[in-house]
Amino acid sequence: MSQWENSSTARVVAPARPRRLAKVPFVELADGRVQGVVSSGSDLGRVYVSSVSAGDFAYSCSTNNNRPCGGARGSFCKHLLELIGEAQVQYGPERVARYLRIDGDELAGARSAVAVMSAARPPQAGREAAASVFSRFLHQLAYLELAPVLVPLPEMQWFPPTRKKAA
Repeated sequence: MSQWENSSTARVVAPARPRRLAKVPFVELADGRVQGVVSSGSDLGRVYVSSVSAGDFAYSCSTNNNRPCGGARGSFCKHLLELIGEAQVQYGPERVARYLRIDGDELAGARSAVAVMSAARPPQAGREAAASVFSRFLHQLAYLELAPVLVPLPEMQWFPPTRKKAA
């Protein structure tokens, strides 16, 4: 086990490549899923909350007002494909495949992680995770509205203080 895996802080990983934030403003590997928010291609006021579970590849896609996606009926919709693509840009294809528990041998024979997941005939999952994913996305958006300051944010105070060097 590496040093950072035993620490109480998480290592920040730089994106593999710059992401298209206008299309997929929020993507994360959390709660055993690749999950995030994908902008609608047809309506500027609509976003989709999409997720794919690790292991069984169960997927879910619904609008921000909890209406099911019309394209996610029996296969991955374009929102899920965009989500997986941007997750691979953000975290790298190997890390996303490991997180989704795609075997390296399976991945070597397929063109992509999406090809492996589609061949598995994944079930459509419930939308119970959508609320928490969308809530975390809105929470992140709130940080964009804050004025830049040099003092710590109160909700980030749980980080350990840095030690001052003795003079």
